[in-house]
Amino acid sequence: MTIRQNSTLQLETDVLVIGGGLSGTWVAWGAAAQGAKVILVDKGYCGTSGSSAPAGNGVWYVPPDPELREKAMASREALGGYLADRQWMQRVLDQTFENINLVAEWGYPFPIDENGNSQRQSIQGPEYMRLMRKQIRRAGVEILDHSPALELLIDSEGRVAGATGVQRQTGEHWIIKAGAVVIATGGCAFLSKALGCNVLTGDGYLMAAEAGAELSGMEFSNAYGLAPAFSSVTKGGFYSWANFYYEDGTPIEGAGSHRGRGIIAKTLIQQPVYARLDQEGITEEVKAWMRRAQPNFFLPFNRLGINPFTDLFPITLRLEGTVRGTGGLRIVDTTCATSVPGLYASGDAATRELVCGGFTGGGSHNAAWAISSGRWAGEAAAVYARSLGDRIHQRSTRGLGEAGLRGEGQQISPDDVIAATQAEVFPYDRNFFRTGTVLSDSLDRLDSLWKEIRNSVPQASNLLRSREAASMVATARWMYNSGLARTESRGMHKRSDYLETDPNQQHYLISSGLDQVWVKPAGVDRAVEKELVLR
Repeated sequence: MTIRQNSTLQLETDVLVIGGGLSGTWVAWGAAAQGAKVILVDKGYCGTSGSSAPAGNGVWYVPPDPELREKAMASREALGGYLADRQWMQRVLDQTFENINLVAEWGYPFPIDENGNSQRQSIQGPEYMRLMRKQIRRAGVEILDHSPALELLIDSEGRVAGATGVQRQTGEHWIIKAGAVVIATGGCAFLSKALGCNVLTGDGYLMAAEAGAELSGMEFSNAYGLAPAFSSVTKGGFYSWANFYYEDGTPIEGAGSHRGRGIIAKTLIQQPVYARLDQEGITEEVKAWMRRAQPNFFLPFNRLGINPFTDLFPITLRLEGTVRGTGGLRIVDTTCATSVPGLYASGDAATRELVCGGFTGGGSHNAAWAISSGRWAGEAAAVYARSLGDRIHQRSTRGLGEAGLRGEGQQISPDDVIAATQAEVFPYDRNFFRTGTVLSDSLDRLDSLWKEIRNSVPQASNLLRSREAASMVATARWMYNSGLARTESRGMHKRSDYLETDPNQQHYLISSGLDQVWVKPAGVDRAVEKELVLR
C-alpha cells in the first residue's frame, strides 16, 4: 500500500516536530522563536498525551551556584556508571534554569515557600502542558492533534525532508514536506499500561533507523516503575516512605524503592508483594504535602477506599523501558542532530547518557534534558531549514516506511505481534535480571517476529497499530543486542552472569540496523568506532 495515494492533506513547513509532549513543545517554541514556520503532529492531543502530562514531575533545576551545581552533577555519576559528560550536564543545567524561569514569566504558578521564594524544582503536568500548548500556539505553531506520523520522507541526497501519517479521527492521510524534522516521540514502554505511556511505542526510533540514524545506550532500557497492582500510576517518589511486606504482613528484608527494587522483583516472580507508606517521620503535615504534590498518586486508593498510610496494598513493577531508561537516538553534536542530515532528536527519543549515564528515573534529569534538548533541537532545525533557501520544498521525496507499513507476505495480527514482544520484555527474569543465555533466547524469537512483520501485508484499516507493533519489535531487538554486548553490570543494566562493572567497558554502545542489528562501542570521547560481532 502506498500512503501517498490516499493522502488528502498536503502541507509544507520549515520545521516538522513529531511529538507534542514535554520536549516536543519546547522544540516547536525554539524553532518558532527563530522565525521558522512550524507544524507539530501528535499521536494524541498535544498538552495531555505523554508521560509528563498526567502527573507531577521533578525537574533538575539548580541555581547557578558552583557548589550546588557540583553537588548536582556528582549526585548520580556513580549510579550511571560514570558515562555522563560534565560539559553536557552543565549545558543542561544552564538551559533548564533559563527555560524554567521563562515558564515562570509566562505565568506558571510555581508554589511559594514560607520565606517567599518560588519553588521551581517540580511542575504539575496538566497545568504545565496546558501552558506550553498555549505558548506555542501564540508563537504561530500549527498543531495537528491525533495525527501520528508513520514514516519519514527523504530526498535524493539522503536528507530527511518531511513525513507522512494518518489522522486518527478521520482515517485520512497527511503528507508534510519540511526543511527539517525533529523526532520528539518519547521512549518506548511497550504498552505496559504505565501512566501516560500508551502513546510511547518506539515509533520515532523505527522511523529514524529507516533513514539510517543510530541509537545509543539501548541496554539501559529495563526501567520498571513501582505501582499499585490495581493502578497505572508509576510515580514512585513516595515509595521511599514505604515498607514492603509479604501477604501475611511480614516485612521483606532489604526491599526498597531504589536499591532494594531487585529484591521486590525477585519476590514478585514467586508471590505477591505489598506496601504501606508507614516509615517513621510521616507526620500529618507530610501526608498533606504528599497529597498536594502528587494528587494523581492517591486517586486509585481513594476510589477503592484504601488508605496507603495504614493499609497494606498489592504492588507491581510496570516496565517503562526507555521512558525512564537512558537509551535513545544517538545525537552527534550540540545541536541534537542525528547522523542523518535534516533529522534531529530530543527528549526521551534521544539518548540521555550524556547527562545521566546508564541510570535515571522519572522527571529530574529526564525532564531537564527534555526541556533543554527540545530548545536546542528546535533552534538548530530552524537554522538548517533556512540554509536550504528556495530549494526547501522543490525536492523530490520518497517514503522510507517498510515494516508494518508495506509488505508482500501474509497478513498477520499486530496485536499478536505486540503480545509476543511483551512476553519477551515484561518478565523480570528476562529483562530486569539479564543473562546472555536468556537474552539470546529472546532474540531468537524477536528476530523471527521481525521477519514476520517485515514481510507481512499490513491491515489497511489499522496501519498505526501495525507500525506500533513493528516499532516495539525493533526496539526490543536493539535493547537486547546492546544488552548482550555489554558483558558487565553498569547503571540499570544488570547481568546476572557478569555481576561486576568492567573498567574496560566504560564506553557507549551504538546500535542500529533493521533486518540485521549491529552494535559497536564508542568511547566516551566518541573516538572509538570498533564493531562488535555479537552472535
